Amino acid sequence: MKENKVYTKTGDDGTTSLNSGLRVKKHHIRVAAYGSIDELNAWVGLIRDTTADIIDREFLMLLQNHLMVLGTQLSTVREEDLPTDFIDPINDPHILEIENEIDRISMDLPPLKNFVLPGGHPLVSYSHLARCVCRRAERHITELNANERVSPYVIAFVNRLSDYFFVLSRKFSIDLDLNENKWIPKEKKRSS
Repeated sequence: MKENKVYTKTGDDGTTSLNSGLRVKKHHIRVAAYGSIDELNAWVGLIRDTTADIIDREFLMLLQNHLMVLGTQLSTVREEDLPTDFIDPINDPHILEIENEIDRISMDLPPLKNFVLPGGHPLVSYSHLARCVCRRAERHITELNANERVSPYVIAFVNRLSDYFFVLSRKFSIDLDLNENKWIPKEKKRSS
């Protein structure tokens, strides 16, 4: 009977395989891009496991599935090599799902006149961490796009997703009856 081992030892030389089989350095910008999406997916799972809100949990699960697709897209050099027999590439309807959820959540949020400091409760902090990882992924993806074409839907999806995590953090503050930690810069004393 053949053993099914997790380790292959093929990455011991500092390289990894893309979906096409092409081997690249583990620090390649494409690997950084889909690696950040993988990290983001783990944060989304933590938020989903922590919140009791069923609607949020269902939407977060949907996002996790979309992030798996997005990671697959980023680990595939040529769009025509995408395994479309079992995935639906990220496109406009996926972006609209996020926009609709942002709009749904925003209806219950007070207007924001200051920057918000992360914190107050683990759910709020997890959402801000997801937002930050999402922004890092966006930077990696746009850097990749500067050298190799990335679907504009992927870029828009990740951009919109970071907005979602911000409004989600604000929603959690309200759900948990917390005061948002607003950043109010102190005026500098002027020397005479």
